[in-house]
Amino acid sequence: MSNKPYVRLDKNNAAVLMVDHQTGLLSLVRDIDPDKFKNNVLALADMAEYFKLPTILTTSFENGPNGPLVPELKEKFPTAPYIARPGQINAWDNEDFVKAVKATGKKQLIVAGVVTEVCVAFPVLSALAEGFEVFVIADASGTFNSMTQQAAWSRMEQAGAQLMTWFGAACELHRDWRNDIEGLGTLFSNHIPDYRNLITSYNTLTSAK
Repeated sequence: MSNKPYVRLDKNNAAVLMVDHQTGLLSLVRDIDPDKFKNNVLALADMAEYFKLPTILTTSFENGPNGPLVPELKEKFPTAPYIARPGQINAWDNEDFVKAVKATGKKQLIVAGVVTEVCVAFPVLSALAEGFEVFVIADASGTFNSMTQQAAWSRMEQAGAQLMTWFGAACELHRDWRNDIEGLGTLFSNHIPDYRNLITSYNTLTSAK
């Protein structure tokens, strides 16, 4: 049993790293339904935008079979650092990527990518070794099957990474519904159909008062 203290995400000290969400690599994801996975990736991107978190995009060998970055991410973050790695498998081995991460000045890194045991795990382990607090968004990271998923999760957790979902991360960043009911509700409604029902019900009740 771990006795580590509760380290919570802080929107003032966090950056988001979107690693290798590329069109070719997305076709390899089999541990989560493809449509749900794409939704989760875009939800994470919307979360980063909503909380105004510095966001870094990177790809691996995009001129090869891995393919280009998912176009929605490029469109959402047109001015974000975008590091197209020529060959390094571990993004942390790319000097420009590490410079971009450190230039944010943030000590908490929210990481997601494809595939989990390589493109996510390698930079996560490297960042942990350099003293960053790392939060892996499990449902916006995908891989071949549940076996490789579990192996990757175990390796990162044992090194000190925290595994979360984009929904959990958003709630922890927000802290209090009263900070912005409509904004957070819209974020959730756009990506969780059942939550849209809750917000519709809430809006109906409040408008009737």
